[in-house]
Amino acid sequence: MGSMGKRQGARGERKNLKAYRPSPIAHRPKVADAALILFAKAPIPGQVKTRLCPPLTPDEAATLHGSFVLDALERSRDAVTQGRLSLDRFVACSPSPEHVFFKVLEERHHVGLLPQIGEDLGLRMRQAFQTVLAQGYRRVLLVGTDLPSLPSSRHGEALRLLADHDVVLGPALDGGYYLIGLTRLIPELFVDIPWSTDQVFPLTVKKTEALGLRTALLPACRDVDRLEDVLALIEESGTDRGRGVRGKGQGGTGLSTRTAAVLRMLATRLRTRAAPLPTP
Repeated sequence: MGSMGKRQGARGERKNLKAYRPSPIAHRPKVADAALILFAKAPIPGQVKTRLCPPLTPDEAATLHGSFVLDALERSRDAVTQGRLSLDRFVACSPSPEHVFFKVLEERHHVGLLPQIGEDLGLRMRQAFQTVLAQGYRRVLLVGTDLPSLPSSRHGEALRLLADHDVVLGPALDGGYYLIGLTRLIPELFVDIPWSTDQVFPLTVKKTEALGLRTALLPACRDVDRLEDVLALIEESGTDRGRGVRGKGQGGTGLSTRTAAVLRMLATRLRTRAAPLPTP
């Protein structure tokens, strides 16, 4: 996250700090006192992972993105069903919770759906937090879906840190953050941030310090937004050499068999396009 949107001025900040009504949300019984919001786009060619095109085609980029979204859902589902996490799960959907991709996820993964509402990423995240916190949850995590190797243990670590911190942040290697956890809505964290720059994480930390918030940091993680991220993932995981695949339900930092297959396919195709793929 932290890779979209534009800087807002002081007038925009004052406007955006006004109260927002919670978004519509599919009714789902509250089971836990903690919640996970997965921020996701439907895998529509030409609308996702556009910074990978070229050399990827829009269809290839959408296939990769869709696999990442499924990874995030399966990873959190397995952690909940195996008793390693106690939380309710939601998906903040773009372009709409009515898109067939999300309706299938709702049915198969039993997640609540809510729309992404707001002019930029910050306002959309704020709206999602406000909607879910309004359901009575005491700890809420918001996580991106372009993290195919993120261990599910990271979610549990963030929840434990929220027991005695106001904010938990997971820094991304590109200067943004891949996770933010809150115990209450803090609107100031989502305005006057230059989204899509390497200043998202440091400026957010600066805001938490200025507000006197108790802030905890998770280990840094690579999110996959650019071609160099895809190439690094292929090289680090060894998928191009038949390694780096986890068995079903094993979790850990290995890739799902589905994403590993997609990466092997992309590695082969990129070589034929003379892309700078690392030599095994």
